[in-house]
Amino acid sequence: MERENQSTVTEFIFARFASIPDLQTPLFVVFSLMYLAVVTGNIVIIITIRRDSSLHPLPMYFFLAVLSSSETFYTFTIIPNMLVNLLREKATISFIDCAVQMCSFLSFGCTNCMLLTVMGYDRYVSICKPLHYPVLMNQGLCTKLVVVSASAGCFFSTLDTIIIFTLPFCGPNKIHHFFCDLAPLLRLACGRNYIGETVIFIFCILVIFCPFLLVLLSYLLILNTILKIPTTDGKRKAFSTCASHLIVVVVHFGCASIIYLRPQSRYTLNEDTFISITYTLVTPMLNPVVYSLRNKDVQIALRKSLGRSMCSWKM
Repeated sequence: MERENQSTVTEFIFARFASIPDLQTPLFVVFSLMYLAVVTGNIVIIITIRRDSSLHPLPMYFFLAVLSSSETFYTFTIIPNMLVNLLREKATISFIDCAVQMCSFLSFGCTNCMLLTVMGYDRYVSICKPLHYPVLMNQGLCTKLVVVSASAGCFFSTLDTIIIFTLPFCGPNKIHHFFCDLAPLLRLACGRNYIGETVIFIFCILVIFCPFLLVLLSYLLILNTILKIPTTDGKRKAFSTCASHLIVVVVHFGCASIIYLRPQSRYTLNEDTFISITYTLVTPMLNPVVYSLRNKDVQIALRKSLGRSMCSWKM
């Protein structure tokens, strides 16, 4: 009888930035500019790599172009909807749309984790096994690694979404967040699903913690190799090829670990909202900025691309 009296949730309401309701419009402007920077920066990176033939044979730039594409779609699943909701009096999303948003967001997020791991392996082979690099990191293997990364992201996100949305939601339906994410939705479920929560935690370990350990192992081996280089200039040059990737890895995995690898009891709205903004907007914006500022090959390719564009425009 108690089960029959419970109503089923058909839509969710976003709390958005509830602690600062008077700043919704300024936030819309700031986040719109940041989103524009994310899209523009990543598209510029993709076009630059595609147009510069000197970067095509290098797996590092192939992975960078794929990562930039994934980052663009990653933000697209959340930010446009968030911007619209900032201007609406009541921000709602249907049950099905919430599931689609979560699945899409997690899919690209997981794919990014895998791609960053693959890029770490690429740097390891490049520095520690330079003579075997062309053979080990051939185009066929690079393509397979990207396909495996995307497939793993799709698998984990689909399974997590199925686990979450098969839970009973009978009210309340207010999500204390600005998009459909794991922790806020788990808190809205009527009954605790300990098996589901455990499975999700294990998947988070596999998607975040294990890839980060693999990246860390790659860089420990890289560091060991760099320390054996006799010249200071050689050490600096070897490390400079890894610095951009390392910065993105620390920010991406750091934010993801705080959000997904901690007990639910430590979930707080304000803290998680700030961290979520970091990994949904700041990190994707950081990617093209870091790689363009710290990578000489990308800088040269950008100047060439801009030069060709200017010449075409004058003609």
